[in-house]
Amino acid sequence: MTSAIPVNAYEPGQERPARSLTMFGPDFPFAYDDWLAHPAGLGRLPEAALGTEVAVIGGGLSGIVTAYELMRLGLRPVVYEAHEIGGRLRSVGFDGHPGVVAEMGAMRFPPTSTALFHYVRALGLATERFPNPLDVATPSTVVDLKGETHYARTLDDLPPVYREVADAWHQTLVEGARLAEMQDAIRTRDVVTIKKLWDELVERLDDTTFYGFLAASPAFRSFRHREIFGQVGFGTGGWDTDYPNSILEILRVVYTAADDDHLSIVGGSQQLPVGLWHAAPADPAHWPAGTTLASLHPGGRPLPRVTRLHRTAPHHLTVTAGDGSIRTYPAAVFTAQSWMLLSRISCDEDLFPIDHWTAIERTHYMGSTKLFCLVDRPFWQDVDPATGRDRMSMTLTDRMTRGTYLLDQGKGRPGLICLSYTWADDSLKWLPLSAQDRMEVMLASLRQIYPDVDLRRHVIASPVTVSWESEPDFMGAFKANLPGHYRYQRRLFTHFMQDELPERFRGLFLAGDDISWTAGWAEGAVQTALNAVWGVLHHLGGRTHPGNPGPGDLFQDLAPVRLPE
Repeated sequence: MTSAIPVNAYEPGQERPARSLTMFGPDFPFAYDDWLAHPAGLGRLPEAALGTEVAVIGGGLSGIVTAYELMRLGLRPVVYEAHEIGGRLRSVGFDGHPGVVAEMGAMRFPPTSTALFHYVRALGLATERFPNPLDVATPSTVVDLKGETHYARTLDDLPPVYREVADAWHQTLVEGARLAEMQDAIRTRDVVTIKKLWDELVERLDDTTFYGFLAASPAFRSFRHREIFGQVGFGTGGWDTDYPNSILEILRVVYTAADDDHLSIVGGSQQLPVGLWHAAPADPAHWPAGTTLASLHPGGRPLPRVTRLHRTAPHHLTVTAGDGSIRTYPAAVFTAQSWMLLSRISCDEDLFPIDHWTAIERTHYMGSTKLFCLVDRPFWQDVDPATGRDRMSMTLTDRMTRGTYLLDQGKGRPGLICLSYTWADDSLKWLPLSAQDRMEVMLASLRQIYPDVDLRRHVIASPVTVSWESEPDFMGAFKANLPGHYRYQRRLFTHFMQDELPERFRGLFLAGDDISWTAGWAEGAVQTALNAVWGVLHHLGGRTHPGNPGPGDLFQDLAPVRLPE
């Protein structure tokens, strides 16, 4: 997990060789991938601090990355988890069909997520191209809007209006958001230019919705173009459920190519946090070789859910678990959805300053629903002899299903179909329905698009489904800032910098993708985990290597712009 490449040898703004586009900024352009790869490691603790217990609340990706890196530093992370390791990296199997998993949460990862892929590579996990609409890995795509169905292998196979919409989106980004300049700066990691461009956009656009940004563009003066873009979009599909959200959320995605060229993890994304739980780092401080997170926990399992979290003198944090056990720590990292602090966990108000509580309360989560069914074989690869087309295609539609994905599991194996993947209001439409009822509605929708395909006769197992907004320990799929929410997000993201906080508020750190600027992407979970690791290191008297400064060491140069209150 180390590299001989000298990294972070550049001052902010200093010219450096161009790289591929990555999720480097734009709000906080710190090179997390470089920090992870540096042979000096993430830092060193005083001898007296080695072996100190630190609570990590939440066993999703952010919590497990936090715990893994704290263990490498020589601390003893104590992980609390309400269900199973993975969080929204949840890979679910089908009874009687081992080896096939449905991704109920994260299922596609952009290669620009370089901190995330640091861990994917370290565990030796295999990846493959995810079949997004019109992707090179997708044999064919069907777009079905207002009862009209179009079959395409490339964008040029669709009616000209779709090319017009694609061009309008590109023109809007270039003229209204300086796309080319920002992506050039991200590739060269030119911090000065990134901050100059982004800080101006934040000040100008924080109060603007995604839809308002489109409607103000001359390229989108046609409502029909805005409607098509909302229903079909580009990359992963339609974006109209994001229309009420801040345009800044969307720009973060397009600048860093987070919606392009996705990869999936062969065998399921949950392998990543579970793999880190059982991984023995080659170079741990303090701990003997072979030590793992699992070996540091009785029975190899995390402690149960947290029911109470409060401060105790002198400057400690006390955690009560669901089994009644009570333990006190000098530091803790909270990585679960932040709304859990409002309802599911009994909390001291002194955990955070009031402005941070306000930011937590104002966090806006989007819901999301998925349903997968297992079929006897990838029948969609059959060619209709009359038309020469695939029997079924990756499908984008304005019907209830919205997005249907066809997932080939390999020769001689069953096929897997994500019958529907929806967000926000589209997700709420499914909420009252059982898994079986959901499948019936989905099959009825798809029958209108594929009248000659008897999809039902191929189904060989009960469907699996999730609506994240109804999951008690999540209450939503991912954060999506509304207009005017930048100030709230800044408070949450920068919470790991605690020297300026009154001493009574220090020692508890927030992490997770909802704390990040890029919620809904696993990279944000990893980046905020690494921020929290730096925060704990600093809080316990540790230091980073001079040649490998961490996010807190460079914070003053890279800090997100502060808007006037």
